[in-house]
Amino acid sequence: MREERVNVKGYSLRVYSVNTVVVGSGAAGLSAADRVHSFGQKDVVLITENLLWGTSRNTGSDKQTYYKLTLAGDVRDSIYDLARTLFEGGSMDGDIALVEAALSARAFFRLVELGVPFPHSVYGEYVGYKTDHDPKQRATSAGPLTSQYMCEKLLEEVKRKGIKILEGYQVIGILTDREKRKVVGLIALDLKNLDNRDNRYVLFNATNVIYTTGGPAGMFYYHSVYPTTQFGSTGIAFEAGIWGKNLTEWQFGIASKKFRWNLSGTYQQVIPRYVSTDQNGNDEREFLKDYFPDPSSMLNAVFLKGYQWPFDVRKVENYGSSLVDILVFYETVIRGRRVWLDFTRNPEWGSKDGELDFSLLSKEAYEYLKKSGALFGRPIDRLKKMNQPAIDVYRTHGIDLEREYLEISVCAQHNNGGLHGNIWWESNLEHFFPVGEVNGTHGVYRPGGSALNSGQVGAIRAAQFVVKNYSQDPKNIEEFLSEVEEQVLKKIELGERLARRVVGRSNLAEKLKEVSERMAKCGGILRSLEMAREGKQEAITSLNNLVDSVELSSIKQLAFAYRLYDILLTQYVYLSAIENYIEMGGRSRGSYLVHDPTGKLPAPNLPEIFRYSLSDESFNRRIQRVVYRDGKCEFFWDPVKPIPQEDNWFETTWNAFMKDEIFKKR
Repeated sequence: MREERVNVKGYSLRVYSVNTVVVGSGAAGLSAADRVHSFGQKDVVLITENLLWGTSRNTGSDKQTYYKLTLAGDVRDSIYDLARTLFEGGSMDGDIALVEAALSARAFFRLVELGVPFPHSVYGEYVGYKTDHDPKQRATSAGPLTSQYMCEKLLEEVKRKGIKILEGYQVIGILTDREKRKVVGLIALDLKNLDNRDNRYVLFNATNVIYTTGGPAGMFYYHSVYPTTQFGSTGIAFEAGIWGKNLTEWQFGIASKKFRWNLSGTYQQVIPRYVSTDQNGNDEREFLKDYFPDPSSMLNAVFLKGYQWPFDVRKVENYGSSLVDILVFYETVIRGRRVWLDFTRNPEWGSKDGELDFSLLSKEAYEYLKKSGALFGRPIDRLKKMNQPAIDVYRTHGIDLEREYLEISVCAQHNNGGLHGNIWWESNLEHFFPVGEVNGTHGVYRPGGSALNSGQVGAIRAAQFVVKNYSQDPKNIEEFLSEVEEQVLKKIELGERLARRVVGRSNLAEKLKEVSERMAKCGGILRSLEMAREGKQEAITSLNNLVDSVELSSIKQLAFAYRLYDILLTQYVYLSAIENYIEMGGRSRGSYLVHDPTGKLPAPNLPEIFRYSLSDESFNRRIQRVVYRDGKCEFFWDPVKPIPQEDNWFETTWNAFMKDEIFKKR
């Protein structure tokens, strides 16, 4: 990497010239930097706002899942079986599904060798369990902190190799050539020098950009299980001309609010009480019983939330587990109450003298608790028996589940859509590789834990393609500046206009709350055409008025103002995608319910807004893509690519591999 200083129209700027810059320091970013270096390209730098931020390092669940090929027992599995599971989730290209399946074992064992403590048997089998949308037992876990362990071990490896890390840099623009055919670099803020105009902005002149900034969590900030340090940077990618893909598809689920954590698995299988209160914590009542016909159906629905954790509109009918999500959403977002999980007592409905009547449980639930030795006591007692670390993780964050209620809501947890990428994770703009959650590899449904696999596989593929095809040095500095000068000045001028809004007080938190409330109302688990249109218009109006309406307490908030710009642009594109989907005839699917006045109600005493009907299966055989151009969104729908069926004759494949013929675009 080479550093120099240049002058652009009176602005003094540092420029780093490097073959490959990796943006982001989560599990995907660290893995990408490690793989690029391992495959032979040593001129690589990783830039990040903060090594300790982001979703990978700060998220988890009762036992955070990693999804991969079956590696234990006599259950039959194959790469094509796994690819079919991913592909059958709907709106996922088969070629990408095959790649994620084929490389899952390679990616997994790399983590094992680095020291991530995935459990194996005395015979060395990496045992598994069944997870969401999983027909086999492919899931494994290193406990509640699986992705944190991944980050720690990958960071150790990156440091061991001496890969350069630049911490304290926030990317604010993706720079392209004049034809918008390829990405040639980045512009970033130096967060340590925001008060110094000559050091505030930094350019990266790069042959390749591997972009691992995570999902656009900032849009759902106050209705999100993402860590508070995760915002995403998808908007500036749209601005650069990179396509969006499957932006309508999210994963929502019940999570805690004070400490953001998924409440899946054992947290639900021990069958806690669901309690509703007013905003002051008074008027306590167990509200689920108002909607279920009997205690047995209610208790079983709660139990099934364990491994049917994401909201799934297919699991609403007949008092299914996802009715619980709707009822929590109704209580909190629409009725304005607060909802809590109570592990200290058994649900009143279905208990006698405080003891749960286990005979009311389905055979599945009863046998699960019996095999776990947990047919006794209160929810907290069962949780201690089955998963003590699930209690400990809350205790380390100042929450004692043995003594206090846990406030919850239905939260955005993962964006299945995102930026477009091919089987090498390269976007429609050459030399730009979105990897991890920012890449929209997943379709409507995905097995729990497949996102961690996808990020590791994407890191391998992007690194392979970079090293085999794009090993050249970056442009000389004069040519680079000639290409990007106009883009750079536009970004700097936005920043300088925002800097003039330093007035000693701030309304950034208020504006972020507006964005978040809008997204929960218009793009959460309950949607309608009218809400999407209204939200889209509000988002673009807020974006256009941002500079004149924002107030900053100090220049240190400039970084957050740029972030708000990105979030508003992202929200406009995402709500436009929801509008387009419904206009095309799309109805309820995946993790959201689209209002249909002619549909059915999930429960008789819910309001009319919850009437819904399931989407036509034909939508699962297509992918919605979007390009943002000149302040507008243009959509095109493509049929999904089938899973490739190739005759992998060894000698033919061997020869193609030795000649590097496989490392080409297809």
